[in-house]
Amino acid sequence: MKAFGISPSLLSFKSFTFHHSSSSNLFFPLSFIIPSLSPSHLRHRSIHRHSPIMAAASSNSERARAPPAIPMPSPPPSKFKIGLCQLSVTPDKDRNIAHARTAIQDAASKGAQLVLLPEIWNSPYSNDSFPVYAEDIDAGADASPSTAMLSELSRLLKITIVGGSIPERSGDRLYNTCCVFDTDGKLLAKHRKIHLFDIDIPGEITFIESKTLTAGETPTIVDTEVGRIGIGICYDIRFPELAMIYAARGAHLLCYPGAFNMTTGPLHWELLQRARATDNQLYVATCSPARETGSGYVAWGHSTLVGPFGEVLATTEHEEAIIIAEIDYSITEQRRKNLPITTQRRGDLYQLVDFQRLNSQ
Repeated sequence: MKAFGISPSLLSFKSFTFHHSSSSNLFFPLSFIIPSLSPSHLRHRSIHRHSPIMAAASSNSERARAPPAIPMPSPPPSKFKIGLCQLSVTPDKDRNIAHARTAIQDAASKGAQLVLLPEIWNSPYSNDSFPVYAEDIDAGADASPSTAMLSELSRLLKITIVGGSIPERSGDRLYNTCCVFDTDGKLLAKHRKIHLFDIDIPGEITFIESKTLTAGETPTIVDTEVGRIGIGICYDIRFPELAMIYAARGAHLLCYPGAFNMTTGPLHWELLQRARATDNQLYVATCSPARETGSGYVAWGHSTLVGPFGEVLATTEHEEAIIIAEIDYSITEQRRKNLPITTQRRGDLYQLVDFQRLNSQ
């Protein structure tokens, strides 16, 4: 399958026809939840229940998304196996690459057609390490040995790889970047982490990614041999708007490589995965590094697959592990019939606005 770079001139939103371009992402800015009122309406100091504004409002659920949602396409396979490779990460980059190679081969030998790697799997997770381990992904080959390995294996093993994330160097900027490869070894998409992990919990953890990393600007959704996948990285999972955009663009599956820590992990890691799956009635897959207690940043682990009812289908603890689990997209359709929230939204009261799609109509 192909990934698609979309610009206003290349996308017909009324018919939802996608056209191929040389870009690797779907170029839409992040959307927000806002009241479904025009700016002129917002100038009124108060709105009464029986005002003409409210009387004219429709409760049609399609109005809760602007533009309306793109129908979920029929996935190539309805069932397939996913492999989540929870890997230990060391300061030895060559070792990390070789280790990831072995894990991917192991997952494929067990039937995985889609393999997901952790966030920052080729480097220690630290601001000091990011510039040292960063690779020029666009230059490829020797300039990016990590992605060269992923491309080679996806082609040889005929699998789709969502390659976790690595530090990416682009000009004078660094990004936290996830690459997706198809079964021919082609780079389908590059997702640069949109929401940077800048937090300060006194006595627990302080980490400021923005000291070294630049935030990405583009949500990333990509068509693959195993369906349409929305990509986020770690902290991106905390923002429901991003997942809702992916659902509105017809995603079957959300993948979040992540490295939650020993403070936020036990509190929110599973909770957020189940919330994003339940909110959008989609599968959610996550993959973490294994826990290394002697490292400067200690990951929580617990890589997980969650089903469209928010049910945990497969998970692990904090040690190295390869999880093989089945995804069955027919369950998504069933769950949406059981609990039809997509047709019960109140478009007269609130709206998810995808601004570039809206402006490109």
